[in-house]
Amino acid sequence: MRLAVINDYQNLAREAADWSQLPAEIDAVFFQDRLTDPEAAATLLAPYDIVVTAREETQFDRALIGRLPKLKCLITHGQRNAALDMAALAERQVTVCGTGYGFPIATVELAWGLILSLLKHIPSEDRAMRDGKWGIDLPLGLSGRTLGVVGLGTLGSGVAKVGKAFDMDVIAWSENLTDARCAEIGVTRVDKDTLFQTADIISVHLILGDRSRGAIGAREIGLMKSTALLINTARGPIVDEAALIAALEAGAIAGAGLDVYDQEPLPRDHKLRTMSNTVLMPHVGGRTRENFVVRYQDSLEDVLAWLSGNPVRVLS
Repeated sequence: MRLAVINDYQNLAREAADWSQLPAEIDAVFFQDRLTDPEAAATLLAPYDIVVTAREETQFDRALIGRLPKLKCLITHGQRNAALDMAALAERQVTVCGTGYGFPIATVELAWGLILSLLKHIPSEDRAMRDGKWGIDLPLGLSGRTLGVVGLGTLGSGVAKVGKAFDMDVIAWSENLTDARCAEIGVTRVDKDTLFQTADIISVHLILGDRSRGAIGAREIGLMKSTALLINTARGPIVDEAALIAALEAGAIAGAGLDVYDQEPLPRDHKLRTMSNTVLMPHVGGRTRENFVVRYQDSLEDVLAWLSGNPVRVLS
């Protein structure tokens, strides 16, 4: 029986867990490849019975699953992965298991890193300092400004709490958000238009799905202040990328801090890479060393449990 660990970010998987616990007959191989090309994924993974994948780099759609005749167990980081066709996996009777998330506050930390980088001009001031200059812009403060949080789950509420610590007015919106939830976090519930019209900083924390895809489009971006910032550490397709780029080019909004994109990795010639009013990160919100250690240890535990006939953290 053969096991493949793919999407091995920064070559961490081998050291994160004690894979020597696997039975001697299990041949484990580690690949750093993201396997975004379906043909390459099918060719590489065809010989494997067990696959451990990371978040959403490789699309396990019906076509790919149909080309993996030996696949019996698929492990994914976390408890939800939009890249997995769960119906097709169920039809093939492939056991799918998840892992713990580790420390979800990591994405909250990154969201605030993006906010502070934009407000304090950290990337541009750093570059200027290295070029021998001294002070090319004037930083902005947070106190008294309005933070708009789109989605008040674990991550959104974490961002909101930090905003409150910075003495910001915090407002929130999502389709099913309740006054009770807002009271629990200590923020004010508003309608969608009010949030986009009012907030100085908007941070997106929705789960990508049919309802949230494109939820922030040209109309919503058009409601934003010209001085406002948009932060997206959720998923790229929640925000209309073309509309965002148009607004940034026109100066209709002041800037954007992004960790997620419509296409990942972001193409080398993508317009966003050339824009001075953006701070860009390569989808690393939850990718801390601590998180990956937890996820790979859980992945190993999943494999061992499945081999014993008692799978754990089974997803359906």
